[in-house]
Amino acid sequence: MELILPLKRRWFLDIQAGIKPFEYRLDTPYWQKRLIGKSYETVTFTLGYPERQDISRRISKPWFGYEMQTVLHEEWNNVPMRCFAIRVAK
Repeated sequence: MELILPLKRRWFLDIQAGIKPFEYRLDTPYWQKRLIGKSYETVTFTLGYPERQDISRRISKPWFGYEMQTVLHEEWNNVPMRCFAIRVAK
């Protein structure tokens, strides 16, 4: 089973460069349903919503799970938010 996570260009390029250790998703019922108790074979990070055959806008990695973190982030106006921190690498 594959988890697909669409990203903005900035975060996609950081993962591609190997400098982003986690991809964050807010702790909401939507993400709880998709992550809690689930195991995936791979996680695929996409630049936006590419067509399936557009491999230049896809990065597939093994699933290393997630941990819960409280994160201050500019995307959320630097307000502490509880998040699923999906591991990008081991």
